Amino acid sequence: PARGRGRRRSGDVRRAAVERRLRAVGARLAAARVELQLLEERRAVLEEQADEAHVAALVSESPMAVREDAEARRHADALERTRRDLEATVAELERRQSELLEQLG
Repeated sequence: PARGRGRRRSGDVRRAAVERRLRAVGARLAAARVELQLLEERRAVLEEQADEAHVAALVSESPMAVREDAEARRHADALERTRRDLEATVAELERRQSELLEQLG
């Protein structure tokens, strides 16, 4: 009888540890998804600004407009790289969450 209780207790401890990790991953995943949504909104604005700067550079052909075009494009490209990295983080957290759920099941 004592052996059965010990196994049950260690199983309960293991389950509690998995549940704790699952909650932590879930919280990180929710935060990453919110951050991704905000980044998407910001990216759309920056893309529009970059497009406008590009058109202005083409029309005016002034050195200042060309610099503004290049700077706007750099910002938009950097934000796109950040978005891709964050999407990879979300995918990894989703994978980890699935693994933890399987451990509970």
